Amino acid sequence: MDLEKLCFQVQEIARETGRFIADERQKFTQEDIIVKGKSDFVTYVDKTSERRIVGSLKDILPGSGFIAEEGTARDSGEKYRWVIDPLDGTTNYIHGLSPFAVSIGLMDENEVVLGVVYEISLDEMFYAWKGSKAYCNGKEIHVSSGSTTSDALIATGFPYYDFSMLPPYMAAMDFFMRNSHGMRRLGSAAADLVYVAAGRFEAFYEHALHAWDVAAGTIIVKQAGGKICDFNGGDNYVFGGEIICSNERYFNEFYSIVNKYLGTKN
Repeated sequence: MDLEKLCFQVQEIARETGRFIADERQKFTQEDIIVKGKSDFVTYVDKTSERRIVGSLKDILPGSGFIAEEGTARDSGEKYRWVIDPLDGTTNYIHGLSPFAVSIGLMDENEVVLGVVYEISLDEMFYAWKGSKAYCNGKEIHVSSGSTTSDALIATGFPYYDFSMLPPYMAAMDFFMRNSHGMRRLGSAAADLVYVAAGRFEAFYEHALHAWDVAAGTIIVKQAGGKICDFNGGDNYVFGGEIICSNERYFNEFYSIVNKYLGTKN
């Protein structure tokens, strides 16, 4: 399989979808919002975008499976599976805020081998494939060189449905707010990950995530020189609902802090 060629085909799909999403924002109304949960929303834009992406991906890689947020296609145990979030940051989108992104990853068995994240509002296309460098709009990107919490700007996300870890989550935030450059909550895990890859953040952590939130971004971070694990130092970060990522120099310190507050092996 030519992953490089496939990656550029996926970028075109992501860009075309992004144009549709941006155009629809001009005619979007509150009546178009479907409430899945108190802070969990979906719109016809999400669903239509996903159907368009799935159809296009079937054309370029016939016989592949799908793990897709809105359920327009299913995983049936195929070797190659696309992991899709057609609009990561829907809450931002419906409020007219940035960032929001198209996120498309490809898994070979249990390994992510290709990732494309298109942040629509800034027209930034982040991408990487197994064995490549990481890129944004054709230019190579790399994680930052910050090596301590005191040097770090840290991204996180706020849980919107699973509040079981809220007390330790707030304790970790308290530590980072007092000891780092600051914290940011952008509202799109896909954007958080690629911003770590581009060196804009030193680190990112979050729980209560889904595979479609993170799959594409994980390979982009890795190919940009970053490291990733779950809250206990393992590799169950695509399907395990929790993720830690950072540049290599800061990773051990960052992991030890997050694990102290949020890990079960602390």
